[in-house]
Amino acid sequence: MEAVARLRNYPTSPRKMRLLADLIRGMEVENALNTLKFSTKDPSVAMEKLLLSAIANWRIKNEGVDLAEANLYVSTIFVDGGRVLKRMRPAPQGRAYRVRKRSNHVTIMVDSRAPITVTQQTEA
Repeated sequence: MEAVARLRNYPTSPRKMRLLADLIRGMEVENALNTLKFSTKDPSVAMEKLLLSAIANWRIKNEGVDLAEANLYVSTIFVDGGRVLKRMRPAPQGRAYRVRKRSNHVTIMVDSRAPITVTQQTEA
């Protein structure tokens, strides 16, 4: 049973956020949290909170299941562009340069991996 968490209109460019998303895609939840916690990139704080929110959503959906036994991992993560604020900056000779302040939307899905049974190991 997978759980979803979304972050809307976070004020950083989607390109910068995708670097973090690519870093934790497919990782187990504990490793992904440690990676985000010690990352030097600014949006890693928001991404860590979003991952914790997805874990909390998974706990609500699966009340009887222990988190340690569930073997949670980041099954899907994607970053979409959000709204763009258009601002003007003064330029030489009475002109103006356009500044585009980008934002993004992040969606994380966490899911539990099924434990590998003896019959599945022999087939592989």
